[in-house]
Amino acid sequence: MRVADWLDERLGWRRVWEAIFLRKVPKVNWLYTLGSATLFVAVNQMVTGILLTIYYVPTPDQAYASVQYITTQVPAGWLIRGLHHWGASAMVVLSVLHMLRVILHGSFKFPREVTWFTGVGLLLVVIGFGFTGYLLPWDQKAFWATTVGTRIASVTPLIGDSLMRILRGGAELSAVTLARFFGVHIWVLPVGLTALLLVHLYLVIRVGISAPPGPEE
Repeated sequence: MRVADWLDERLGWRRVWEAIFLRKVPKVNWLYTLGSATLFVAVNQMVTGILLTIYYVPTPDQAYASVQYITTQVPAGWLIRGLHHWGASAMVVLSVLHMLRVILHGSFKFPREVTWFTGVGLLLVVIGFGFTGYLLPWDQKAFWATTVGTRIASVTPLIGDSLMRILRGGAELSAVTLARFFGVHIWVLPVGLTALLLVHLYLVIRVGISAPPGPEE
């Protein structure tokens, strides 16, 4: 206890603990666990993603082989890749369900508008993770799916062709595309996810969550 008191005098950790874990919340149902479930999957994606980068090689001649090596040769590599692969799908599904719950319960209204805006930003980041990560195995399915995906961007009025070239790093999918997607996937998007997530969680604690809609007392 002396160590805990010493740290509390300098860090105030007890007040932080109380604010996060001992705050009063309204009586809720299982639908309100979708946000926590999404956060759990996000942590899974971070941990497994870091482990995958130890062996993954982001070049056209080595990317597919490195993924196969992870799956078949690295101890528990098949499990790590499986958790990351299915976790990506789960994160998209849970994020969408969480947003639908917020819409149906009207939790985006005053005073939680900024919480809603950060949540929308997080959903866009999650979709970005899925899009950039899909190309990384560099197999036929990933190559042609990304070809179609970037081609869709090209039909954007006025800036379509330029947008497609920015995504691909040129007119066609190449080593530059793979390196660009890999860089965005492991650097740009994680920074955005972390920043938005910290703000989102702060607002959830600061403003609180809404009670399920029901008849007025």
